[in-house]
Amino acid sequence: MKFRVENLNEFKEGLVIPINKPYDWTSFDAVRKVKNLILNKFKNQPGERTKKLKVGHAGTLDPLAQGLILLCTGKATKKIQELQDAPKEYIATIELGKTTPSHDLETLYDQEYPIDHITEEFVNNTLAGFIGKQEQVPPIYSAKNVNGKRAYEFARKGLDLELKPSVITISEIELTKFNLPIIEIRIVCSKGTYIRSLANDIGKALNSGGHLVNLIRTRIGAYNLDFSVTINEFEKILTTL
Repeated sequence: MKFRVENLNEFKEGLVIPINKPYDWTSFDAVRKVKNLILNKFKNQPGERTKKLKVGHAGTLDPLAQGLILLCTGKATKKIQELQDAPKEYIATIELGKTTPSHDLETLYDQEYPIDHITEEFVNNTLAGFIGKQEQVPPIYSAKNVNGKRAYEFARKGLDLELKPSVITISEIELTKFNLPIIEIRIVCSKGTYIRSLANDIGKALNSGGHLVNLIRTRIGAYNLDFSVTINEFEKILTTL
């Protein structure tokens, strides 16, 4: 069942709102929009006025990615850490044979590699090697904190930066589409996993290159994208209160 709310006070008491984040929005854009919509609704409701409301998100999703983010309101903001720690599922589209410095479409291609040797069987066998606990180096074009600054601040200035690897776990990974140079994979992984880095690592493991061209987050713990609402749908829900 999709997200539902019966009255405005539920937002104060605490709700987890599963939002389908649109492409090119930051997670903070979604938080700000939803918070403003709720506060405006309170402002226009006799006897229900409030100037303050806690709203936060449980896990960042890159602007170039779409799909599920969880927004927590009121007392439910206490659940944020628990939700952030939950496993996540993604559908990732990867273009093989080319790399970019950001490992996605934020930057232009920097190198090209052969793909003639890549077969569906080779991809399946390669993906199987990514199952389990492992170290992963975050992309330099990321929000990773480095000496009080975001890594992308260094990268965009052309400064050299060496990020330390993080320990992640990939519990499931499977090939869902094979149409070279494009492959699509489904991944279930731990928090802190960068799918952009995974796309780059898969390209290397295939003796080629790879970068992420599309990403959809489909699940966070028990919350599924199928039961989420778009920003427009959320706004319509508020009109019924």
